[in-house]
Amino acid sequence: MTQLEIARQGKISPRMEAVAKVEGLDAEFIRQGVAKGTIVIPANINHLNLVACGVGAGLSTKVNANIGTSSDFGDMSTELEKVRVALAAGADTIMDLSTGGDIPAIRRAIIAASPRPIGTVPIYQAGIGAIQRHGAIVKMTPDDLFAAIEDNARDGTDFVTVHCGVTLSAIARLKKQGRVTDVVSRGGAFMVGWMLHNECENPLYEQYDRLLDIAREFDVTLSLGDGMRPGSLADATDRTQIEELLTLGELVQRAQEAGVQVMVEGPGHIPLDQIETNVRLQKAICKGAPFYVLGPLVTDIAAGYDHITGAIGGAIAAMAGADFLCYVTPSEHIAIPDVKDVREGVIASRIAAHAADIVKGVKGAAERDRAMAVARKRLDWAEQSRLSLDPEHFEQVRRARSSTGSACSMCGQYCAMELVAKYLGVKTAKC
Repeated sequence: MTQLEIARQGKISPRMEAVAKVEGLDAEFIRQGVAKGTIVIPANINHLNLVACGVGAGLSTKVNANIGTSSDFGDMSTELEKVRVALAAGADTIMDLSTGGDIPAIRRAIIAASPRPIGTVPIYQAGIGAIQRHGAIVKMTPDDLFAAIEDNARDGTDFVTVHCGVTLSAIARLKKQGRVTDVVSRGGAFMVGWMLHNECENPLYEQYDRLLDIAREFDVTLSLGDGMRPGSLADATDRTQIEELLTLGELVQRAQEAGVQVMVEGPGHIPLDQIETNVRLQKAICKGAPFYVLGPLVTDIAAGYDHITGAIGGAIAAMAGADFLCYVTPSEHIAIPDVKDVREGVIASRIAAHAADIVKGVKGAAERDRAMAVARKRLDWAEQSRLSLDPEHFEQVRRARSSTGSACSMCGQYCAMELVAKYLGVKTAKC
């Protein structure tokens, strides 16, 4: 049975127990959330070394790291190094978006190397396979697509992005909308091209029950992709995006009725003042299903620094109720990320997630910040390092630019807290 089916029987699974322990919550709270569909536990029955991770309402905001080869760069060894770096930096999940090399082999190696949930986009395998065999993505058959989904599930993929909401009606809306950036989702573009060429409805929508059967067999969590997400601020919250979201809301209900865990992906590029609206819309339309956002990016002109624009948007989205942040790396819009980009992307999104968790009242979030403040007051550098989101970087900077006194080299002998503590009679720790 899936985690959703177990929860609805009133039972607490070992996965639910594990999530409860990590979150510091009662296991019954986790069970109730899974049963309602407001929490998912992506946990394929074939991912044998998996450490359970919960995503959803009442839990800490999770961070995903995208990796994967392209047609120009990367091989299995580089992607496995990215897995190692992403996990070391604190990523909760990893998505393999490989479009180059031996895609199934790379996926299997990543799943074997990661104790964290792994996500994929099966249409990449199906579409690129059609190019290799027949010379064009549009030659892909519905059977090719579902075979790729089943391959991913059988290999142990914990959640799959599927662009079920890219329908003929959504494409008609796109044509009338007059967008600046049209479709920026790679999987969405594959689907749009196939549908227009073949003059057929999206098989993921038309044969949705077939998808649900695969997901239920392996307990794969469906991540309903936003193939019509805005790729620029000019296209944010338009009719095309909302058309797709309305369809996804219906598909969430069908998935949950079938006992399949499901979450919903969100935009994309959104101005600051539209982020909360987008989150509230998704939660209302999709029955409170976990919301997984890319960024969102709050400006289009920060190329090379989009981990920052993504963190700004991610903090606001998570504060408004988004549950899952897909990181954005500095090289977004410029190049495939390298190992350094992966690390910086994870840390930036973790900062955003934690900032939102303080406001959400997530257990332990505000307490950690207070403990850091106490450690700073005491000039307790060991404790500050332990409490920091990135202890490795903390230690590197301190070693490189240390002070001869108790304080840091920013103020040196004129440290405000050290001076005031002296006159207030408060003792400080020594290095």
